[in-house]
Amino acid sequence: MKVGKTLQEFAHRRFNPLTGEWVLVSPHRTKRPWLGQQEPAKEPARNSYEPDCYLCPGNLRASGQRNPSYTSTFVFENDFPALTGSSFQGNEPFSNLFRSEPVTGECRVVCFSPRHDLTLAEMKPEEIKRVIDVLAEQTSELGQRYRWVQVFENKGSLMGCSNPHPHGQIWASTSLPNQPAKEEKSQKNYYRLHGKKLLLRYGEEEMAAGERVVMANSDWIVIVPFWAVWPFETLLIPRKAVSRLPDLTNRQRENLADILKRLLTRYDNLFQTSFPYSMGWHGAPFGKKDTRFHWQLHAHFYPPLLRSATVKKFMVGYEMLAEPQRDITPEQAASQLRAQSEKHYRHR
Repeated sequence: MKVGKTLQEFAHRRFNPLTGEWVLVSPHRTKRPWLGQQEPAKEPARNSYEPDCYLCPGNLRASGQRNPSYTSTFVFENDFPALTGSSFQGNEPFSNLFRSEPVTGECRVVCFSPRHDLTLAEMKPEEIKRVIDVLAEQTSELGQRYRWVQVFENKGSLMGCSNPHPHGQIWASTSLPNQPAKEEKSQKNYYRLHGKKLLLRYGEEEMAAGERVVMANSDWIVIVPFWAVWPFETLLIPRKAVSRLPDLTNRQRENLADILKRLLTRYDNLFQTSFPYSMGWHGAPFGKKDTRFHWQLHAHFYPPLLRSATVKKFMVGYEMLAEPQRDITPEQAASQLRAQSEKHYRHR
């Protein structure tokens, strides 16, 4: 669907069919003077190896364990996991206002590269492909024991990442968390009503409209979703039916590495900074019920930057108490991302 002049100028709400939630869009507010917080964009030079980095090859971690001298993607059990293999047994007899339930799981850290000074945007496509292969292997293995496997990356100190070494995380749990539970319900209902995957249909309609598409190749499409909350939020979707990361063919993985590098380079080029974000993969939950028919694999990118490398979007006030709100429209955000070069600003 292409939006008309009305949605580009007047306040309105947009519906997210994946979660059943709404977002308030206020495009007229972009005309107001900006008096928000300004922060200096500081990017200190980094070395390819740091002797005090917990994630660099051969170094000691906080747990006292030493990393091997790895030369490619490296995975280890998180030294301070949020989920563990033990929990309390059974529910205490609380009322329905004080419910709790046991949950167990595993948490792992994935070092994308042995080089401390790189990000995914600056890695070679073949190196990114190796990361994808490892994430798929980890998802397949953990999915044999757990209902949900969450692959994610927090990039940058703005997103609470305390170590700049390129890495992501995998948390696997016996329970289905809130956000994928909403997506499970919505995708299942859509498939039952229409006989097609919700995000597969959505991707097709976005390709036809074009105005929110940032880029595409033969296997993937990157969109600023119609219902985006964060200023430069994007959604990465396979163009063919795929339910989970392990289901990707070798060609789809190669093309995924290609489009990831192109997208993340555009992000960095937008404000000439190493663009912070939280991103994660959502694939079909594991378990006895087959969810592959209605689930479409996808990745969410949630970057906080708003107008420059020093101005970020805050989720406060109305957003915390009522519903999310944005000023710049998704169409404007997609246009700005499309305008960026795919040659990284640090290498020009």
